[in-house]
Order: sequence, then structure tokens, then C-alpha cells
Amino acid sequence: MTKGKGRVSSLICPLPAPHTCLLAPPPQQRPPGEKPKGGGEKAVSRLSRSRLRPPSSLGGPRAKIFPPLMAPSTCRPLPGSLEIQTRGTGAGAALWKLSAPGPWGGLRPTMPSLLLLFTAALLSSWAQLLADASSWWSLAMSPVQRPEMFIIGAQPVCSQLPGLSPGQRKLCQLYQEHMAYIGEGAKMGIKECQYQFRQRRWNCSTVDNSSVFGRVMQIGSRETAFTYAVSAAGVVNAISRACREGELSTCGCSRTARPKDLPRDWLWGGCGDNVEYGYRFAKEFVDAREREKNFAKGSEEQGRVLMNLQNNEAGRRAVYKMADVACKCHGVSGSCSLKTCWLQLAEFRKVGDQLKEKYDSAAAMRITRKGKLELVNSRFNQPTPEDLVYVDPSPDYCLRNETTGSLGTQGRICNKTSEGMDGCELMCCGRGYDQFKSVQVERCHCKFHWCCFVKCKKCTEIVDQYVCK
Repeated sequence: MTKGKGRVSSLICPLPAPHTCLLAPPPQQRPPGEKPKGGGEKAVSRLSRSRLRPPSSLGGPRAKIFPPLMAPSTCRPLPGSLEIQTRGTGAGAALWKLSAPGPWGGLRPTMPSLLLLFTAALLSSWAQLLADASSWWSLAMSPVQRPEMFIIGAQPVCSQLPGLSPGQRKLCQLYQEHMAYIGEGAKMGIKECQYQFRQRRWNCSTVDNSSVFGRVMQIGSRETAFTYAVSAAGVVNAISRACREGELSTCGCSRTARPKDLPRDWLWGGCGDNVEYGYRFAKEFVDAREREKNFAKGSEEQGRVLMNLQNNEAGRRAVYKMADVACKCHGVSGSCSLKTCWLQLAEFRKVGDQLKEKYDSAAAMRITRKGKLELVNSRFNQPTPEDLVYVDPSPDYCLRNETTGSLGTQGRICNKTSEGMDGCELMCCGRGYDQFKSVQVERCHCKFHWCCFVKCKKCTEIVDQYVCK
């Protein structure tokens, strides 16, 4: 509704064309006894078209138009029994007829209009679900162009990257050169996840869409907690190393102060991994998606957001805490009379091992009415910022389930002699297994020849393998 010079315009529903509303001012007040001009009491003076841009969250101009929402502030029928009659079924066909006030508040829907509105609402809800399922992890599935590879006239890199939230897209526009290394960090986290769970029923499998891991990440389980932590750790690792190598213009070598326990005759210098910058940037980028969400206090959705933030922080701290001092000797003839030391990241495999231990001891949490996470079992110790937490029990990964996203264990190779999770009894969930023989070719009997190469023979071995039914 727009106000101007004492008159209020009325909005005719629905929109006769995409992104268009018809604004019709009410009949002007005329002196008593004056006859109306050209059309009688039901005439409308003029209809003016105005372009309105619908909110992007509604998925289009007609995605969220429902009869109960026809409030005076949105769509108000014109006075009297004015009707819009447009023949045909094209974009200009009338979807609502304005008649005398009734249970619809002056709006009487037609059957094609209800079907069209229901379809639009359903498509909009599907689009929202797909947007929520997408993740910045998809940067690991396709290479990201570096700034020096941009082509003049091409679309900006940030508009082409899938899975970014609005806040992450803004950070992408400010730090475009960082995006390639965020993709490397995500890929590093996915590979480490697949290594740590290679002998588990859920082996961190990826799917061919922007969600990367599929619907299984929609469950707040232990596995989801580990995935969030290890991917955040991968971003810290990749950004910190890129700073040291001079790939980023906004950071350089580490400026960490000299450790107090370092011997006086050792030099503190070199170019260390800038883990401080990597930690800060990863916190801003990875947590941006969660901080943009606004759910009711004490709701399950808010509990999931707090869970994700906790696990992201645990992954970042794992990299930060495990960074250690590395030294190099200097001296005549290989003597170590002088040492130069700097801060260096730990091997990412060690970070993955520590997070795997945190996974085994993860704490079950629940959301309170005050909007905070609390332990399900108060007998256990309160988790620290370095611990993993989860809010939902893990689904059954034995069978394929489209609802939970489980791919099942059918066709997985198992170890017949093992009693652990990789054993055929546990891996196959009691369904049994098939045995077959395979031929493996390996290098053997290697010899060094002067100078300078190694020559090996090929050895063939027939081994038994077991596959879950």
C-alpha cells in the first residue's frame, strides 16, 4: 500500500505478469449531485503498473501467495463487486476474482489458481531444501580458479561457486585468492575422513551433488560431528601453509613469539606456518553459514547449529594446538653448532588421529529451553571446546536407506580374521559374506645397480578376499 496526498492505493491480486503488481487508487471523492464520468459507479479511474521485485527467499513472485495471508497490508480487494475477467490461460489469465466480501475477504480463488499456487509452493520448498543441503565442501569436488587464471569478461568466480552461504559469498568477494586453498582444505578433510573410517560401516562416502556427503549430514550424529571438525581443520591447515608459501597477499610468515623454553643459542626465525591467521580466517568463513541461521531459542534446529559450531571449533583447535617448533642445524661439515627454529604445522594425519579419538569419546548433548547445550547424561564430564559433541544417535549404516542417506555395506570388503569393525561379522551386519580369489601383482626382489637405479621383478600372488552380501 502506498500513501500519497490523502489517498491509499489498493493492490489487485494476483500479479498479471511476472514481478508486476497492479495498483488501483480508490474512487475519488466528488461533490454531492455530480455524475460519474465514463462508466458509472463501478468504474475504475486508472490502473497503473509498477514493477515490484519479490524477495529471493520466496522463490518467485507467486511462491508464497496463500489466501490466509491476504492481509490489508498485502492484497486488498477493490470496493464494490469489481471483477477482473481475462480470457485465456496465458500469463495474463486471472487467478483471483474480486467480488463481494465473504470468507475469502473479497477474494474468490479459481481451481487452476489453487493448483498453480500449490505447485509453486512445493517447488519453492524443494528449492529451499536443496539450498540447505548444499555446502562449501563442494569446493573440494571441482577445482577453483586462482585469480591469475581469470579471463577478462568472464563471470566472477564467487557467483559460480556452489554451496556458499550469503556470508561466505561476501568473504569470497573480499578474499578471492583464498578460495582455491579453502577447496584444498576441504579436499584434505574429506580424504582424511575416508582414511579414518575406511574400516567402518560408514566410510565417509561422497555423492555427486553439492551436499558432498548426502542426506547423512542432516543427522546430528557422531559421524557428522567428525566431518565438520576435520573439514574445518583442513581449512586451517591449507590457509596457514599458503601464507607461509607467499600465495596470499593478506598474510605472510608466522609472527609467533619466541618460545620461552628455546635454548638461547638457537635462532628463532625462518618462515613458519601462519597458524594464527589460518585459525582466524577459517573461523570467519566456516562458521559464517551457521551464524546466519536464526532459529527459535531451544528448538532442535538451534541445537544443531550449536553442535556444528562446537565441532568446527574443535577441529580448528586441533590444528592450532598441535603446531610445534621445528629446527634445522647449521654448521661446518654437518655439525649442529647452530640451530634455526620456526613454528610448523603437524602432519595432518596426526590431526586426523586425534580427532578420531575425540570421535570415540564424543558427548551426547541436548538443547535446553534457554538455548544452550547440556549433557544427556550428567554423570559425564562437561565437554571442553576441544571435544566433539552430537545431538542425534547414529543411523543404521547396515542397509541402504534413501531417507537417512546410508549407502549400506553390501559389496564392502571385510576381514574374515578380524574381530573389530572391519571384521566380516560386524561389517556385514550378520548377513554373511562371499569369498573370491583375486590376483595381486607386486614389485619384489629389488636390487640397486651402480649407478644409479633400482631394478625390481614382478611377483604374482593369489589372495582370498571376502565381500559382504
